Amino acid sequence: MKRNQLLITLILIFSFTIAVSAQDKEKKKPVYGWKNEATGILNFTQNQFDNWAGGGEDAWSWQMDINAKFANDQEKYNWTTTGKISYGKTKVGDATAKKAADEIKLESVFTYKMNLYINPYVAATALTQFTDGYAYSDAGKVKISTFMDPGYFTQSAGVGYKPNDIIKTRLGAALKETVTDKFSDTFADGKKMRVEFGAESVTDLKVQVSKNILYTSKLELFSNLKGIDEIDTNWDNLFSSKISDLITVSFNFKLMYDKDVSYKRQLKQTLAIGLSYSLL
Repeated sequence: MKRNQLLITLILIFSFTIAVSAQDKEKKKPVYGWKNEATGILNFTQNQFDNWAGGGEDAWSWQMDINAKFANDQEKYNWTTTGKISYGKTKVGDATAKKAADEIKLESVFTYKMNLYINPYVAATALTQFTDGYAYSDAGKVKISTFMDPGYFTQSAGVGYKPNDIIKTRLGAALKETVTDKFSDTFADGKKMRVEFGAESVTDLKVQVSKNILYTSKLELFSNLKGIDEIDTNWDNLFSSKISDLITVSFNFKLMYDKDVSYKRQLKQTLAIGLSYSLL
């Protein structure tokens, strides 16, 4: 009798374990379909002085950023398209207002899932700006760039590696086109379109530093295989902290290197507080 009771108890425990395990599997079952998100951020700062003994000049600056992501995740493939729009101006004293940010960037990546950490992909990116860009000196200003002058387009195919939700990277063969018009001498060695074949590497990092602080980083490298000093670099880093549902503090650090544009690396950093709103 006791043996039967023990057997029944073991069967009940085993059945309960299987049921709980099945529920856990159901909970962990991936959800396929479209996942879309878009966020708009507006930053504005102003300084104004009136009979201020310490001196100073009136100044203001503003910047708007829109980031969007559209991902179609299925069992056998993932197609993700991201877009970034950034524009802003700054003005100090009686000087003319100048651009502080100007960027249009699109990226689309199609990944075929082989149920491995390493999966094949094809990708395409586009980069340009909205308005004219100027170089300023004591002699005045000189226009040095404009919309689609230059414009950068890259197509690549290779393999991607995504071990977790924190980091993902991809490496592949790539074609890079630089489209220009009036400023071809600066950006494309005098050509209206310069085409380069080489290798591209793109690494995305997303780390939740603390409950309210998020660090995101994107490192893009392109080599035309002619030398280590020919590697084009675009490294974009952002620390963002959510103060409330609408207020965000952010620090952006960006490093760029392109020997065809400048023999020196280019740096840009922005510390801002502003309004953040989820559009989708």
